[in-house]
Amino acid sequence: MAKRTNVWPKASRLAVSIVVNVEEGAEYNIRDGDKAPEVVDEMGVALRKPVRNISNESNYRYGLRAGAPRILEVLSRNRARATFTCAALALERAPELAKAIVRGGHEVCAHGYRWIQQHDFNEEEERDFVRRAADSIEKTTGRRPQGWLSRYLVTENTRRLLIEEGYRYHMDDFSADQPFWDRVDGKPILILPYAADTNDMKMWANAAYTPDDWLAYLIDTFDVLYRESASQVRMMSVGLHLRIIGRPGRIGKLEKFIRYAGKKPGVWFASRAEIAQAWAKANPLGE
Repeated sequence: MAKRTNVWPKASRLAVSIVVNVEEGAEYNIRDGDKAPEVVDEMGVALRKPVRNISNESNYRYGLRAGAPRILEVLSRNRARATFTCAALALERAPELAKAIVRGGHEVCAHGYRWIQQHDFNEEEERDFVRRAADSIEKTTGRRPQGWLSRYLVTENTRRLLIEEGYRYHMDDFSADQPFWDRVDGKPILILPYAADTNDMKMWANAAYTPDDWLAYLIDTFDVLYRESASQVRMMSVGLHLRIIGRPGRIGKLEKFIRYAGKKPGVWFASRAEIAQAWAKANPLGE
């Protein structure tokens, strides 16, 4: 655990990282040559037969059409900078959204070329996947992504390939409440841990888990981390999805959390790139 507590800028004590996952349009789909449709479905209908799940496809389109504008508006209204972890193909297919994210001053992080599993890729396939994501996002947004988040599962090669392809930080880790350095073959990469427990996906995975439950859990998490941040370096991750938090009955809970946290002195709503830069400056190469 780092002993330095003056890591974040402007005397901030807690970094809050809002992560908006953009996956819609890049998920598994028969039309794109996949063997089965996307299994992540709020209705819980996990079709594994080679037929299109047109109803679920429309649920994903909702995220692009209605969810994204609501999320961007909440972030703008509350002056909260976020990191949009984007499957590159999703942005290729939604160029206006890509422009809106950049225009809002947010960071775009790589979330794969498509929103598919990479854990069974061989090394060459995974390298191509990692490289294509960066090339595509740079072409779409004008900026090469600095960070990477997988669709949960990774390989033993992932972190090394990210280093070799020029990524500065990696998010596929749940082991800490602050950044830390890792080295692969002697080469460093910054780890910015993510969090599954504060993710809005819980509202899709469990119908009994309400937006009020999610908000209460966010506030409880924030309160503990904020208290600890008086003497320890702390960051909090809030994971979102266009098609989930962007629904009318959920979006208000995100704004309530941002306003609650924003009232506390020393809270810094920052992109992952900003957090990485601040940490690297205070703790160069893991020293």
